[in-house]
Amino acid sequence: MSPAVSGRAWGLYALMAVLWGIPYLFIKEAVDSISPAAIVAGRTLLGAAVLLPIALHRGALRRALRVWPWVLAFGAVEMAGPFLLLGHAEQTLPSGLTGLLVATVPLFAAGIALARGDRSVLSPARAVGLLVGFAGVVVIVAGPGLAVAEPAQALGAIGQVLLVALLYAIAPFIIATKLAHVPSLGTITLALLAVGIAYLPFALLTQHEMPTLRSGLSLIALGILCTALAFLGFFALIGEVGPVRAPLFTYVNPIVAILLGVVLLGEALSTGLLVGFPLVIVGCWLAATGGRLRPRRPADGELPPIAAASRDVSDVALTMSAMLTLAATITRPARAAVAPTMATLKSCHCSIAAARARSVGVMVGG
Repeated sequence: MSPAVSGRAWGLYALMAVLWGIPYLFIKEAVDSISPAAIVAGRTLLGAAVLLPIALHRGALRRALRVWPWVLAFGAVEMAGPFLLLGHAEQTLPSGLTGLLVATVPLFAAGIALARGDRSVLSPARAVGLLVGFAGVVVIVAGPGLAVAEPAQALGAIGQVLLVALLYAIAPFIIATKLAHVPSLGTITLALLAVGIAYLPFALLTQHEMPTLRSGLSLIALGILCTALAFLGFFALIGEVGPVRAPLFTYVNPIVAILLGVVLLGEALSTGLLVGFPLVIVGCWLAATGGRLRPRRPADGELPPIAAASRDVSDVALTMSAMLTLAATITRPARAAVAPTMATLKSCHCSIAAARARSVGVMVGG
């Protein structure tokens, strides 16, 4: 019988469902007065500023520097490209539609697994999942996708988001095959710092106005919550469930993105979105799991887990929860936006701490 998902994995899934469901709201607010390049530079440098003192204190950068080409490759695939593409796309697309299109990550992950020789992707259930999922994408693109702007402009933005989904599907395989034994904290910090420095000149050249308060607060939330804390959780989740199943939290991300877009930004909930959404979600689930409710037992020679980041996630979660409590006193919209995240951070810290107490010998220090 396949083993049940651990409590730590469920906690990480919940954390990632929120942390990578809210960025689309924050990006939509940020691009109102901040250029896409400045958003990339700001969120990555903010994330690096939060993590760098911790990484230096724990000596986590040394091993990451030894494999710096792969760290930079991970940064390019997971941060540099997607962050810029999302900023450009959300100048045209609603935040909820963007979040739903990014939810196609498991479809691309299944395709990558097939290219790497995983023939289980060709099983009937997973093949049907690929067809259903991409059919959902067609429904969304043909309906609400083309209605948001001129067809050429809308298709360009949709193509950018689907490219983001492909890049997000590639990133876990880089982690699992090339950065498996590098402390996650060092990898994340070095990648964020490199991407932020690379984008800084472009940010200075493209930012021509003073950001509004809402845009500034959104950028801060992107850097601290959706970048620093989220990447720690992402690495820990890959270590728990593997690179193919790690993106499964994307099933919940679009629900968070769509609800926040409708409630806080007044975005329309069209018929095409309501029809395409379940097709994408069901298709992704079938393509990634083959219809199984429990994960299979790891096979011999399966990709090794990365150096666990659970301790880092737990520590930073408490810190971020306290920072959010302080920041949420600034405005009423901020309180509404971060309230679910604060609750998730606190519950995640508790679940990780409990799981760590039960299985201390399983984890590798970052």
